[in-house]
Amino acid sequence: MIRKRNSVHARQKRHRRIRARVSGSELRPRLAVFRSSKHMYAQIIDDDEGHTLVSASTLDASLKAVLAGTPKLEEAASVGRLVAERALAAGITKVVFDRGGYLYHGRVQRLADAAREAGLDF
Repeated sequence: MIRKRNSVHARQKRHRRIRARVSGSELRPRLAVFRSSKHMYAQIIDDDEGHTLVSASTLDASLKAVLAGTPKLEEAASVGRLVAERALAAGITKVVFDRGGYLYHGRVQRLADAAREAGLDF
């Protein structure tokens, strides 16, 4: 139990350190990623205004039925493609990537790669 708490604390510490440097603006909003044990969430945020411009997750109605029974890496890629499609529809092409304190590996990397392939520039 102590190890779990320490790993969560370490991620939060890394996230605060990253957020001190990474900030989204109107011209280049921030693509923030959150990963839980079951789901992936991605938001494009304008930190100047404090507004979420676009979001996508594995809980979206458009993805939930399609993703039933697929591996988590594929779910992450689907969320990356969906957030990129929604961003492009909103006129957002360039973003700053905020990995949320997670290592750039596995599901976080797949989400980022899928968003890049779908047309986001970061």
